[in-house]
Parts: sequence; structure tokens; C-alpha cells
Amino acid sequence: MSRFLAHRLEHRRPNRRRLTQTLGSIHGFAARALLAYAVVLGIWGTYKYFRNHELGGGFRASFLIMAVLTAVQGLLGLAAFVLGGRPSVLLHIVYGIFAVLFLPGAYLYAQNGPRRREAVILAGAAWIVSIAFLRGINTA
Repeated sequence: MSRFLAHRLEHRRPNRRRLTQTLGSIHGFAARALLAYAVVLGIWGTYKYFRNHELGGGFRASFLIMAVLTAVQGLLGLAAFVLGGRPSVLLHIVYGIFAVLFLPGAYLYAQNGPRRREAVILAGAAWIVSIAFLRGINTA
């Protein structure tokens, strides 16, 4: 019986390692996609601000989608961490936590006040979080 269990445990470890590697790969790809997404939102919001246009529902929805995808990205990273994956620098985790908390906070803060103010806050938040995404990628 113990031989059987030892054999089963040996076969589980590679699966766990493979799962950790897969989660790490998805986490890395999603980080680069989120960086591109944040830069596009930063450009879009900056354009709207300098043209004295209000942000539309499309921009707001895109910003909220980025916030949700950032939270999903954080969950992927957490799952990889629980399974034994570690970033090369633990500051990587700080950048992730910052992004997850910062985006909804910026969105809620931007809701109070004139619409032009909303444009500068959300565009600025997109640029700031793109820096956090880039730093997170560099410290992975």
C-alpha cells in the first residue's frame, strides 16, 4: 500500500510543477496584455482631456474592465504563489497589490466633480498603473 501511495505522490509533483509553470506563463502574458491595455487607455484619456471632451461610457467601461482584469491577474499570481511559484523580487507582489487597490480607488475618486477632472484622473491612473505593470514585469 505504501508503495502505491509513494508512486502516486511522485506522479503528482510534476503535475503541480507544470501547473505552476502554466500559471506563471499565463500571469506573464496577462501582465504584458494589461500593460498594453493601460497604455491605450492612458493615450485615449489624455487625448480626451486635451481636447476638452468628457469621457464617454466606453472609456469608463474599459477602465472598469482593466480593474477587473487586474484583480483576475492578481488571483492568478496568488494561485502560482500558493503552488510554490515565487517572483525573483518580492517587491513584485507590492506592485500587484498596488494596482488591484489603486484602480477602483481612482475610479471612485474621479466620480466626484467635473467631468474634465474625471478625464485627467482616470488618464493619470492609467499611466500610473502602466508604470506599476511595467515594474511588476521587471521584478517577476
